[in-house]
Amino acid sequence: MPVTNTDADRAAVEAAVRRLAEAQATRVPCAAVRDLIGTDDLPAAYAVQQGLVQARLAGGVHVVGRKIGATSKAVQDQLGVDQPDFGYLLSDMDVSHDDPISMRTLVQPRVEGEVAFVLAHDLDGEITPETVRAAVEVALPALEIVDSRIAGWDITFTDTVADNASSGLFVVGTDGRTLDELEPRDVTMSLTINGEERSSGTGAACLGDPLEALRWLAVQAQAFGDPLRAGHLILSGALGPFVPFAPGDRVVATISGFAPLAVSFEE
Repeated sequence: MPVTNTDADRAAVEAAVRRLAEAQATRVPCAAVRDLIGTDDLPAAYAVQQGLVQARLAGGVHVVGRKIGATSKAVQDQLGVDQPDFGYLLSDMDVSHDDPISMRTLVQPRVEGEVAFVLAHDLDGEITPETVRAAVEVALPALEIVDSRIAGWDITFTDTVADNASSGLFVVGTDGRTLDELEPRDVTMSLTINGEERSSGTGAACLGDPLEALRWLAVQAQAFGDPLRAGHLILSGALGPFVPFAPGDRVVATISGFAPLAVSFEE
């Protein structure tokens, strides 16, 4: 990941890491970190993200993949950003086998439906649409529980990048499909909460194609010196707007080509 070049830069990054880590630990939202790292210094934002991730790795969790954020126009509009970003998926974020899912680690959660990929091969060297497609072992339905440590989701692009791309938890289904069986850009998604549709979208809403989102991520990850590896799980980005939920809610994502993915939440 990029590193900062001056003592002042490093101090600002460390202060942002402390602010976000305290908000996560206490579940009390904090002020945005753009007062520390600015609104257009992406190396600083990703350095904060890396500081947060490294601290959690030191606590015994491990990296299981990556997530791509702000891939759809709907989510970009919700966040007030105009480009995608990426974050890390860690082992303690996987709640695929929990039902109900505890909200005890969450601060201001929202939920979104998307397509996930498991990689059969590393994605480094020459990265093309063809090599990306060939690297995918299977596609899966997914729910991402996005979250923000920053009060009121009052974020700029650097704020969300620093906050590990507003990551929280994730759920992936077991009903996988190969790319011979399913074309990700053609899927449709409907997300309901307690039986009421709250979000909908299509594969084409995700940078035109979830596989294009994966290609974008592979290029970025390689440029940042940490390429995507075989076995990684990739959340490719929301297919429709994210929506809030509450303890006791039942969330169902129906993505065409897959069995519905249903979870419930408790405090």
